[in-house]
Amino acid sequence: MARPNIFRAALGAAILFAVAGWAVVKPRPLPEDAFDGITGDAASGEQVFWAGGCASCHAALQAEGDAKLTLAGGQAFPSPFGTFYAPNISNDPARGIGQWTAHDLGNAMLRGVSPAGQHYYPVFPYVSYSKAERQDIADLRAYLATLPADPTPSKPHDVPFPFDIRLAMGGWKFLFFNSDWVLMGDLSPEE
Repeated sequence: MARPNIFRAALGAAILFAVAGWAVVKPRPLPEDAFDGITGDAASGEQVFWAGGCASCHAALQAEGDAKLTLAGGQAFPSPFGTFYAPNISNDPARGIGQWTAHDLGNAMLRGVSPAGQHYYPVFPYVSYSKAERQDIADLRAYLATLPADPTPSKPHDVPFPFDIRLAMGGWKFLFFNSDWVLMGDLSPEE
């Protein structure tokens, strides 16, 4: 008679652990109405684009003398966890982010969550963008829409098991995603 009670207790504990684990690692997108009433301005978005350093990772290598900015991605970022590749963020509707809304871009940049609801790896510096204003995100989306589309597919990350489990990024976010300001050193009140 004691064995069924032990089994029930173990099963109950396992279920409780799984529910608590899901609460920690689940993606947390922005509310659906986060961008209601916000209209993007492409001219302001261009400033956000250059200030955010988007081209440093996503600009495709161009032939010499080609002044056209193409955001087809492809730059490799080797790490101890595998090699990550910058994705295509051009305006291509199938291979880039041409179908994305300001809300989709906001989820990516402010929460590290894809339109499909998956966690992004922190090689994409969404933690650095977490203080961005929603207007800035809408402006950036408006600017990105003015750039040329490129049908180059994004290269998949070369990340071995267990680092390829995106749900684990929820645990990383729980431990390390802190959007508080970080100030170091002996600062005066004016600083």
